[in-house]
Amino acid sequence: MGVVTIHHLALRADWDGALQAGEYRVSTLGRTLDEVGFIHCSRDMAQLRGVHAAFYTAVAEPLLVLDIAPAGLDVRVEDGFPHLYGPLPLSAVTAVRPFTP
Repeated sequence: MGVVTIHHLALRADWDGALQAGEYRVSTLGRTLDEVGFIHCSRDMAQLRGVHAAFYTAVAEPLLVLDIAPAGLDVRVEDGFPHLYGPLPLSAVTAVRPFTP
């Protein structure tokens, strides 16, 4: 892919659930990996902010940025966005930080 880190915008509650389950399986707001077939990611923070503007502006609960090391994962760039095919292993998440719009 040529990208060192990709990013995913997550609800804090979804990330907390992933910590309990051992993997993350949310595609994007309210949709699961099983429903969509992949997990939506962004290649940089500018793209992530666009995702926030398009889908998350009405969300009141805390949002997190998951930084993901894509090496070894089935990541495909489609329509300009990296998509992760399969669950996100916790070990691939290199940092978790609050999202600030």
